[in-house]
Amino acid sequence: MSKTQRSGLIRQKNKALILRAAKSEFVAHGFKGASIKRISELAGIPRANIHYYFKDKTDLYQQLLESIISVWNDSYDTLRAEDDPEAALAAYIRAKVMYAVEDPEGSRIFASEIIHGAPVLADYLSGEFKSWVNEKVKVIEHWIARGQIDAINPYHLLFLIWSSTQHYADFNVQVAAAMDKESLVQADYEDVVTSLTTIILTGCGVKKI
Repeated sequence: MSKTQRSGLIRQKNKALILRAAKSEFVAHGFKGASIKRISELAGIPRANIHYYFKDKTDLYQQLLESIISVWNDSYDTLRAEDDPEAALAAYIRAKVMYAVEDPEGSRIFASEIIHGAPVLADYLSGEFKSWVNEKVKVIEHWIARGQIDAINPYHLLFLIWSSTQHYADFNVQVAAAMDKESLVQADYEDVVTSLTTIILTGCGVKKI
């Protein structure tokens, strides 16, 4: 392995450690209360080295949000016009629920950014995000035109899926308390998937093939 390759791997590893620590810090303290000092301690990386990879706290926060969105776009982009809506929507709901298990902190950071008016994500919401939504609306409209689902509002179907699935990450403590549990286990999330899939697919009138 060349020196350049080794340097690249070290850079990649250190950035991943910093972003992981930053995720915990921003969830615990919010953007304003987050501390680069605590992030460096959590990551086990000298504070000066963090500034080698990130200009300041804002740059670190922005890159963290971009990494969260990148995972969402790459892993949960499952709605295509040529797909059977029953299978496609069921897969999308499952993926979104299981994200609450795999990375609840990512969901909470994104939710906090939106709640505070999306100061960092404003350009993303009006650009890349809007283009993605428009593509998915066209997919749903295609299914409606073919009589595969009822003539519902595509935007509200997407909003319903997002809000119902992300609820289990953003409000996990409330959910556990309501269900008289210390925490949700895998079987609980499987029940969430089954319940939400039945409710949402029945509600939008998915036609069996």
